[in-house]
Amino acid sequence: MPVDHFAFLLPGNYAEADPHTGLEETLRLFELGEDLGYDSGWIRQRHLERGVSSAATFLAAASQRVRRIGLGSAVIQLGYENPFRLAEDLATVDALSKGRLNVGVSAGPAPFAHLLGDFLPRWPEGEGPYAQADRLRRALESRPLSDTAEAGNAAGAQVPRLQPVAAGLTDRLWYGGGSQRSAEWAGRGGWNLLTGNVITAEASEDFLETQGALIATFRQTATPAGRVALGRVILPTDSADAETRARYRAFVEARTPRTLAPNGPRRTMFLPDIVGTTDEILDALRRDPVLPEVTEFRLEMPYEFTVGDYAQILRDFRKLVPELSA
Repeated sequence: MPVDHFAFLLPGNYAEADPHTGLEETLRLFELGEDLGYDSGWIRQRHLERGVSSAATFLAAASQRVRRIGLGSAVIQLGYENPFRLAEDLATVDALSKGRLNVGVSAGPAPFAHLLGDFLPRWPEGEGPYAQADRLRRALESRPLSDTAEAGNAAGAQVPRLQPVAAGLTDRLWYGGGSQRSAEWAGRGGWNLLTGNVITAEASEDFLETQGALIATFRQTATPAGRVALGRVILPTDSADAETRARYRAFVEARTPRTLAPNGPRRTMFLPDIVGTTDEILDALRRDPVLPEVTEFRLEMPYEFTVGDYAQILRDFRKLVPELSA
């Protein structure tokens, strides 16, 4: 340690019959996070489930509800996206937020491509896995697409380029990297690095050792030096009632088996969640060998908790900020 930037990551889950209430509650949690003094608030983006499916749309709304904190997506899966149209949406959010947007993405094919068929954009076969991310970055640079003005739009002839121009947004692009290859690509490409509780087993099946090596690879290849943000799922219990404490511990216990060995053909590794009092959590974080390697920390919250749970977690974890930033 010390950490000098504290973020929170919310899932934005809601009841299928009443999405408005869940989304509004998540916006209010962003307001609470700002009031508590967090530096940035991030939203997950997921598809075909009861959670935020358009981070850009949600963050546009959040930009009008909070005035100080940064806003981020963690992460937009680019296999679902048209990079130019996504870039237009993100540039608009950055303009609305006055330059507070952080764009976290991941590459690779869409996990539900087998269900979505021709709803998805199609790109040339044989491209590398990061082609979509390269396209998004190029689009956000807003370079002129022609040397001459083009007629045919309501505003008259103009030099065509992506609008609005989001100056500085390409410095706030984050790649969710889980492998050595992705960490190296992100570093060489000028991206910042998001890493959390999910990575790929490669030379080692020790999660923390692998994550430390991933960060080292990123730092060795990043020119100029990029930022690294570390995430952990943490469930503090200080102000929780007895029923909630028991529910948190049961949740962690149910997820622990997946942390014992790499999972599936991609050898995905998960880090155990941390649950306990703030003293117990601080003790666990002080033993985390990766935390001293970063200055930006992200409190990650899982799906299917209540808005009351999320508010309690935000408040209790905030008590740790002075200790982690000392």
